[in-house]
Amino acid sequence: MKNLLLYVITVLIWGSTWLAIEFQLGQVNEVVSLFYRFAISALCMWAFVIWRKLPMMQFTLADHGFFILLAVGNFGLNYLLLYWAQGSLTSAMASIAFSFMLVLNILNTRLFFAKPIAVKTYFGALLGVSGIIALFWQDLSAASFSSTTFVGLVLALAGTFVASLGNMVSIRNSNRTIGVLEGNAWGMLYSSILLGLYVLFSPQSFAVQADASYWVSLFYLAVFGTVIAFACYFSLLKNIGPERASYIIVLFPVVAVLLSTWFEGFTWQLNTFFGFGLICLGNLLVLVPKQVLAKFIRRPIPHAANTN
Repeated sequence: MKNLLLYVITVLIWGSTWLAIEFQLGQVNEVVSLFYRFAISALCMWAFVIWRKLPMMQFTLADHGFFILLAVGNFGLNYLLLYWAQGSLTSAMASIAFSFMLVLNILNTRLFFAKPIAVKTYFGALLGVSGIIALFWQDLSAASFSSTTFVGLVLALAGTFVASLGNMVSIRNSNRTIGVLEGNAWGMLYSSILLGLYVLFSPQSFAVQADASYWVSLFYLAVFGTVIAFACYFSLLKNIGPERASYIIVLFPVVAVLLSTWFEGFTWQLNTFFGFGLICLGNLLVLVPKQVLAKFIRRPIPHAANTN
């Protein structure tokens, strides 16, 4: 029940953050927005760990190096790439492309932790890639490599890959018995420092002039989309492993697409249904245990009853 609750919370929050990001675009530079997002998140996390009196100063220099990698992978570069991607894509399209992280998580787990990969995983990856191509087929077939849609797709997939690497860092930290809250607190702190240094030495300004929708979405992304959702997700990574925890990535695009349809006027076309279906089918193929698949394949076909 605890893991189920973590699933539901993470799916609902992350499914809605794609729409919230839309209110962050166009008014304020993306790096400045991310700085304020993770600065607020870091303040919330550190206030919580201090209140809980969690040990925060016993980590080695190597651990802090991985905290910085966590900051870049899950609390920095990945979001910057996805913010840029949503400048060219709807929140629904970006979230569906991001669902390919399920396959990337499994492949990276094999690469970094020597976990064997089942044959069905390769078929799932093929279905996922085919789904993304089908999803963007009309734009890709009619556009050049310099088109904004294609650039948005590449940015979304790049952000997805970076986020998957950040997940591997989180698994490494858990294997080192580093608590989820402690690791997230350090990661968000380093992220806000790195983003703040970038803004400080760039032509951008920390001054923000934006409407109420920007500030509401910023606090929602900082508190719910970052602090609460990442705590739930990384807890699932620790409790049940990346393969099963990544099933969230199959579910939250459903929430994102429904919200985009309602608020952004996202139009479902034949290639949208087909591409979305292939992505979900590929992800489910990866997640379903091979014993279950074997039973399903070997299940005898029932014969029609003899009415003679």
